[in-house]
Amino acid sequence: MTSVLDILSAVCLLLGAALSLAAGIGVLRFPDVLSRQHAASKPQVLGLLLILVGVGLRLRTGLDITTLILVALFQLTTAPVAAHMVGRAAYRSRRVRRENLIVDELGDRLKAIERGDDDVEVVADADAPRHPPVA
Repeated sequence: MTSVLDILSAVCLLLGAALSLAAGIGVLRFPDVLSRQHAASKPQVLGLLLILVGVGLRLRTGLDITTLILVALFQLTTAPVAAHMVGRAAYRSRRVRRENLIVDELGDRLKAIERGDDDVEVVADADAPRHPPVA
């Protein structure tokens, strides 16, 4: 049983390291802020969670598992908030390629606020495509 857990731990560690490496490469290579933000949040968080699972399978003590769970919970709560704040800051400082956006809910909301319609709720168009058209 121990050898099976060690193999599973090694697989989780390798997959987590590969995802973290892919996230790092994506941050360096992607062209715009939103793409980089995606690379910095989604694969990086999954990679870290896989690494934590691999370390937990390897250590197998109560105190270590508790610490790893706390690290995972903090990562799961802070990464989306940080990505959201970076995205909003980039959008407001006009560092986002708006022609690449399919649905621009924040832009519509900001236009409504500029017009003085603070109580208007902006809803995305139901007929708007959800995926970019295939070229």
